[in-house]
Amino acid sequence: MNLWDRRNKMRILFTGVGRRIELLQAFRSAALVLNKELKIYGADMAGAAPALAYCDYTRKVVAMNDPAYIQNLIDICVVDKIDLVIPTIDTDLLVLSENINRFAEIGTKVMISTPDKIRICRDKNNTSQFFVDCGLQAPMPVNNWQEYNAGYPAFIKPKDGSSSINAYKVENAEELEVYAGQVADYIVQPFVDGREYTIDVFCDWHGEPISIVPRERLQVRAGEVLKTKICMDKSMIEEAKALCKAFKPCGPMTVQLIRDKDGVDWFIEINPRFGGGAPLSMKAGARSAELILQLLDGEEVSYTYDTADGAVYSRFDQSVCIEEGKGIIKGIIFDLDDTLYSEKEYVKSGYKAVSDYLGGGYEEKLWQFFEESKPAIDMLLTEINLENEKQIVLNVYRQHKPDIHLYDGVKDMLKELHDKGICIGIITDGRPVGQHNKIEALGLDKVVDDIIVTDELGGVQFRKPCDIAFRIMIQRWRLNPADVMYVGDNILKDFQAPQQLGMKCLYYKNNDGLYWLCEERNLQSIEKITDILIKIE
Repeated sequence: MNLWDRRNKMRILFTGVGRRIELLQAFRSAALVLNKELKIYGADMAGAAPALAYCDYTRKVVAMNDPAYIQNLIDICVVDKIDLVIPTIDTDLLVLSENINRFAEIGTKVMISTPDKIRICRDKNNTSQFFVDCGLQAPMPVNNWQEYNAGYPAFIKPKDGSSSINAYKVENAEELEVYAGQVADYIVQPFVDGREYTIDVFCDWHGEPISIVPRERLQVRAGEVLKTKICMDKSMIEEAKALCKAFKPCGPMTVQLIRDKDGVDWFIEINPRFGGGAPLSMKAGARSAELILQLLDGEEVSYTYDTADGAVYSRFDQSVCIEEGKGIIKGIIFDLDDTLYSEKEYVKSGYKAVSDYLGGGYEEKLWQFFEESKPAIDMLLTEINLENEKQIVLNVYRQHKPDIHLYDGVKDMLKELHDKGICIGIITDGRPVGQHNKIEALGLDKVVDDIIVTDELGGVQFRKPCDIAFRIMIQRWRLNPADVMYVGDNILKDFQAPQQLGMKCLYYKNNDGLYWLCEERNLQSIEKITDILIKIE
């Protein structure tokens, strides 16, 4: 891949995506703000993680502890031309860090700190000592409950644990002995009573801090923050800078601490990755996702100060359908191009219009360039020395009244759906004049209940996979998204928004289409959609 492609088409692979929907949304928003084309890939072992519905592409991988895991990721990165790998959980941090050079050899960056620093984080004994070596306070642990003599209450947890799993507060030696028998490879340390904080840190490739945002953990569930308050405390920010100077994190780092009643900060944990609540700091102004895209593009970035100090954020759960069940379909939304008619037929019609404008006899030449995947109009105009006519010729192509036809059976299929009382809609991307000319030529404006050309909503940013057009149409129909099906031919962009909204999706495997791909769940012939509906219901 050449440099221009990499700078304009970014591909990021997130490992262990799980429930990191907020994080993916932050990257999607960052790409929109920066006007960068971003494709998000999500790696998951089971293929059932809810965040996969928010990725452009899903890649199944072996278990992170499988010896073939790294080669599995490398193969994906080679095939998909991945620019950057971002891990999101602790499990694969060390193995990724130890193999960063293998990724570099194929031109893929990994946003990961060095192995020696990862090992510090994976062993709570080392973590506490690291804090102390940085001049910070930390409750020092012991590895044998019988050697613990620092008073009660105490805290016991796995030496390499995360997300507060198997972490317990104990009130006396008897309780400690019981928990020591239940928690494998544990540490015991004094319990620090106070207010809990997280510091979301983001650094450049060389460990220089670009953003530091402390926030109080007001409400927590299973180690994940539910409610947080941004607290731009100068003391915590300086302490975080001291950590960065010693740790030199690559990219994100999440630090946990407790401030006791005397105002002393006791540092507990470091996670050299995005924490679950990191998107909350981004909402407040950290903009780590934007910084990553800028760094990936080789742009200069500087420390960010504009953060909404005092802002309070509360999180909530949202469901995503990963396997559709049966149900009654009350509405069907169709894609247009290569779903209801052949887009190649439109291309040929446009080439005829161009040929006629230029005096005739150029249709075959234009089609030849098209089949060779070359910019047909540009090539022809260069060949006949009319490059200065390009804009006029493009307008002829884009605004011509096309000679196109619905696929066989589509007209009868639409009538049958209409007779069943099913709402019928079309959501299509593209220049409004051209798309409306197609719709009029096909007579769809007379047989379809609702049509949205996404560009008319405000520009190309509203094209699929943006979900706004789908929300508008469903709200117009006053239907539950689960009762609406979307039918499209482009697996790369058509189904992300409908799936996120809880709609049913049907891939039209159009072998003659421009975006044909091999997928298991598909519709082979568009007029057979009524048969599919019977099976669904």
